[in-house]
Amino acid sequence: AETGELRNTLGGHTDVVAGVSFSPDGKTIASGGWDKTVRLWDAQTGTLHGILEEHTDWVNSVAFSPDGKTLASGSKDTTIHLWDVETGALENTLKGHADEVWSVSFSPDGKTLASASKDGIIHLWDVETGTIRQTTGHLKEVESVAFSPDGRTLASASWDKTIHLYDVQMDTTGRILEGHTDWVRSVAFSPDGKTLMSGSQDGTLLLWELTPDATH
Repeated sequence: AETGELRNTLGGHTDVVAGVSFSPDGKTIASGGWDKTVRLWDAQTGTLHGILEEHTDWVNSVAFSPDGKTLASGSKDTTIHLWDVETGALENTLKGHADEVWSVSFSPDGKTLASASKDGIIHLWDVETGTIRQTTGHLKEVESVAFSPDGRTLASASWDKTIHLYDVQMDTTGRILEGHTDWVRSVAFSPDGKTLMSGSQDGTLLLWELTPDATH
């Protein structure tokens, strides 16, 4: 049974750690910090594998691709970096936001990366080419984005107090969920895609039931 005991402490960042992510196989941990670095760790031993240092400002978010080969990092420097996990090499730099990038999320097939920014814009990027495939957004800053398990829907959380459900195939925002009374800061889908959870500055978590036509 789980003990809840602290197993390891990964020390090395010299400022706030703002984003963490496990690789799909659970063997590697990525962390992004306000010390402008991305770090890769052995999840079992806590050994530091590499320090990735191309960002010029805070790193706010990190996410592994579904195959575990690529890591995306979003930064206050307005860019997203795509890294080769095995070598630590910078594969591409995605430029298109006008303000800091707060959240990055890969689609389940790994072909698309969504990024959310303080500029209120959400870009959907073609991972292979590094070009913007689609763009949507909110009236105010967007703090979190998450793909549904089937990849058809992108949920986004904004300081405008709403959650948008964006239909990726139709290229349109189908539904706007309203219920929070302050900034919405985080969204996550259940594994079966039938429930969306949102967390807000108002101190509440809301659970939303998603029907098959929830984006319409």
